[in-house]
Amino acid sequence: MGTVFSLDVRGGRPDEVRAAVEDAVAGLHRVDEVFSTYRDDSQISRLARGELDVGECDPEVAEVLELAAEAERVSEGWFSARYRGRLDPTGIVKGWATERAARRLAAAGAAGVNVNGGGDVQLLGTPGSGRPWRVGVSDPLRPGGLAAVVSATGADELAVATSGTAERGDHIVDPRTGRSAVTDLVAVTVVAPRLTWADCWATAAFAMGSRQGLAWLESLPGVEGLLITAGDEVRCTGGLAGWLG
Repeated sequence: MGTVFSLDVRGGRPDEVRAAVEDAVAGLHRVDEVFSTYRDDSQISRLARGELDVGECDPEVAEVLELAAEAERVSEGWFSARYRGRLDPTGIVKGWATERAARRLAAAGAAGVNVNGGGDVQLLGTPGSGRPWRVGVSDPLRPGGLAAVVSATGADELAVATSGTAERGDHIVDPRTGRSAVTDLVAVTVVAPRLTWADCWATAAFAMGSRQGLAWLESLPGVEGLLITAGDEVRCTGGLAGWLG
């Protein structure tokens, strides 16, 4: 997937957790093999070329395409599994794969799980008694600085995902035009229970721009957002303050 993953696992039986970590890492590599648009032999590339149909692919392909269709519906087309006219579900795959890896570790008995996929994080449980997971949100206008710190206090599961231009430049496309999104934003961070959706919603809100993106995020239950404009304005959903600390 062209990025770095890290896994922080607390508690559980060491042998079972170690096996689960190996399984989760193998699963991430398998996701890359199946979904990478940079590999000509991946199932998603062959599907895009018409060499396979969905029924001939691994079951995860149909699962991801169904999730992408739901994300497109909820976002009224601002999220899309197509990139410049070609099938490309990578906008949902990383978040989905990271969340799936985290849930595999929790199912193995880990008391606390933190899986970070390229800066997008799925948190489950806690790192210790009375201690919540905390995630720093990078400031896109001040390299090395933090725009906020998200605390998972009181949550059994929480995800933090950011979309923007600071790391990869103008890579987010407006699905209506097929060209780079014209937006006043430099970053959108979304806080939600599941990374699969947090990742999608951050991308969609970024493409919408600050005014429409903020209003849309406010309409989603259980979702909060932090939006930073190129003019260094910070806009937040009404409930975000409850997750900061």
